Amino acid sequence: MRAIWKGAVSFGLVSIAVRLYSATEEKDIRFHQVHREDGGRIKYKRVCSVDGEEVAYDDIAKGYDLGGGEMVILTDDDFSELPLTSSRAIEVLEFVPTEQVDPILYNKAYYLEPEQTAAKPYALLRDALTNVDRVAIVKVALRQREQLATLRVRDNVLVLNTMLWPDEIRTAKFDILDDDVTARPAELAMAGSLIESMAADFDPNSYTDNYREALQEVIDAKVAGREVVQPEEAEEAPAAAVDLMAALRASVERARAARGEEAPDEDAGPTPIKKKAAPAKKATPAKKAPAKKTAAKKSA
Repeated sequence: MRAIWKGAVSFGLVSIAVRLYSATEEKDIRFHQVHREDGGRIKYKRVCSVDGEEVAYDDIAKGYDLGGGEMVILTDDDFSELPLTSSRAIEVLEFVPTEQVDPILYNKAYYLEPEQTAAKPYALLRDALTNVDRVAIVKVALRQREQLATLRVRDNVLVLNTMLWPDEIRTAKFDILDDDVTARPAELAMAGSLIESMAADFDPNSYTDNYREALQEVIDAKVAGREVVQPEEAEEAPAAAVDLMAALRASVERARAARGEEAPDEDAGPTPIKKKAAPAKKATPAKKAPAKKTAAKKSA
C-alpha cells in the first residue's frame, strides 16, 4: 500500500506521527468508452462554451454559479488563503460512546501506521481505546477539506473513519409514514418468529458479488473466444396482495425448511422461542387385577 497522507495524531500533549492508507478499494470492473467499429478510445476536449475554443488545463479555474448567468471565479490563491490549521494534524477533540455515533455518518475508512519513533504512543492510544467502549472524535484536513472523523481500533490497528457533517444528511420525510399504521400483536409475534428463524452470526466472507462474477465470466469468455452460457432462472410472477399473516407464516416455514428444521406445532402459536421437545414418557405396564379369592366350600 502507498501512504496518501502524513501527519500526526494530537492526543492531549502527546503527538503520534502516522501515515494514512486507504483501508478499502472498489472491486468494480471498469470499462473505457471506445469506438464500436475499431475499439479506439474516446477522448474528450475541454471546450469553452463562450468562444468554442479548447482550454488548456492550466487555464481552468473553479466557478461558483450565483444563478441568472452570474459566476464567481476562484483561483488557486483564493483556496490557499483558507484557514486549514489542521492540514497536517489529526486533532482528538473528545471520546464518545461508540453507540452514539450513527453509522449513517460514516464515509471512508483509512488505516493509520505509526512512524518508527511513534510506536509506543501509538500502542498507548490503541490499547486505551480497546479497553473502553468509546471512539475518538477528531478533525483532519484531507484533500483541501476539513473533515470530522472517528478513531477506533480494528485488528490491532487504528482506523480513521471520515464522517459526513450533520447538514449533509438528508431528512427522511415520507407522508405515508405520518399515517397511524400499526401492526397487530399476532403479526408482530409472527414477524419475531421469522427474524428468529433467520438469525445468524454475521460473516461477510460468506457473501459474494454475483453480478461481478458473472460479468467477469462474460469477459473471460470473450477473451477465450467461447460462447457464454447463462443459466436460466425462473422468474416469479409479481405477487398479488396477500394476507400479511399468511405471508409471514409461509416465510417462517420456508426459512425453517432451508435450515432443515421441523415445522412447529400449529397449536403452539407464532412464538419466536423454540421450545425443546419433551422427553417421551415410558409406557407403564398395566397393573393386573388381584385374583378373586374363592371361598373353600365346607364339606358337609
